[in-house]
Amino acid sequence: MFETLSNKLESIFKRLKGKGLLKEEDVELALKEIRLALLEADVNFKVVKDFVQKIKEKAIGKEVFESLTPGQQVIKIVNEELCELLGKTNIRIQLSPNPPTIIMMVGLHGSGKTTTAAKLAKNFKKEGRRPMLVAADLQRPAAIDQLITLGSQINMPVYYSKEIKDPVTLCEESVKKARVDARDIVIFDTAGRLHIDDSLMSELRRIKESVSPKEVILVADAMTGQDAVNIAKNFDEQVGIDGIILTKMDGDARGGAALSMRATIGKPIKFIGIGEKIDMLEPFYPERIASRILGMGDVLSLIEKAQKSFDQKEAEKLQKTIMDESFTFDDLKEQLKKLRSIGPLENILSMMPGFSKIKNLDVDEKELVKIEAIINSMTKKERRNHNIIDGSRRRRIAMGSGTTVTDVNRIIKQYVEIKKMLKMFKGKKGLKLPKFLPF
Repeated sequence: MFETLSNKLESIFKRLKGKGLLKEEDVELALKEIRLALLEADVNFKVVKDFVQKIKEKAIGKEVFESLTPGQQVIKIVNEELCELLGKTNIRIQLSPNPPTIIMMVGLHGSGKTTTAAKLAKNFKKEGRRPMLVAADLQRPAAIDQLITLGSQINMPVYYSKEIKDPVTLCEESVKKARVDARDIVIFDTAGRLHIDDSLMSELRRIKESVSPKEVILVADAMTGQDAVNIAKNFDEQVGIDGIILTKMDGDARGGAALSMRATIGKPIKFIGIGEKIDMLEPFYPERIASRILGMGDVLSLIEKAQKSFDQKEAEKLQKTIMDESFTFDDLKEQLKKLRSIGPLENILSMMPGFSKIKNLDVDEKELVKIEAIINSMTKKERRNHNIIDGSRRRRIAMGSGTTVTDVNRIIKQYVEIKKMLKMFKGKKGLKLPKFLPF
């Protein structure tokens, strides 16, 4: 996410920080390079022009040039302006005071609208809500089947009808059903097309007029850059939208759509899709995204993700295990499973300050699978006491896990190192293991 832009900005700021004293021409050169980096990232030209002008007004000032760290001051200004550009704060989907809250999902075919509807429903379910999905795309039978499949995966009711041919009627009936079943959120997956046309917009307007949704959310593909911005503009003019969900952000190294959307359309980005899995939908926090773009990581999002996987009781159990010095291979296996449940390792590392600066970082997910296979090939006694694992046992474990003795030796060595590290927590009175760490 934002990798290309982040790398270029990092290079610009590195040169600024390397100068003890900044001159006006140094800032001018940096601003010129920032302008070019943003244009290459497919950010709207007018947005770039306004953005750079705002930075210039603040950066070429007395407080910057007389500062002990002028380079850092410029970075601080860029960070503040990025937050401003992205929308300052996270804006949640508004809920109706009289349930059900009706959310209408719109967008072109291929933007990930159906999957995003299911992701959003799961997100609300985690918050204790009772959502219901509605298959309102009657143009494409496959869309109905897809939503039913996704609904079954997350144990979510899906309202659909193969008899009703009018999407407006279907939407009206679904709201009645939601009230009967005490569903407090109704999410419409409406029809999409490969391109914007009059019949699509007319259908969406009729649905909106009929059911009066609390919010109309546009689902747009971030990887299409300025096309996504133009699509958003069209939908807003013809239907009226309240917010945007950008999908495929994990594959967008440039970030042009995210950086242009708020300034161009005036509508907030509410969520971003960061992967295909059903739980890979994140609230959009401008300040955290700005931090990622500038290579500063996103520790808050990492902690939030981890806290969803590690509950209080498990943390206390792990704490007791460490205090008793009884951390076994079974415990290690359990913690590694939880680490993988947070998300792909590459995503986790990208949220850690400093890791984004490491070029060609080799993140091998297969290594965790290998560790699990080796632990599974051990007997119960071996998992509890690694000291009994002699040469012959190591050969047996290697054969059983499809690995080599060298792999087994390395895993045992790493396990011993982890045990040593954990021992430090016992030795320091009052020091508690952070609940968001895997071990």
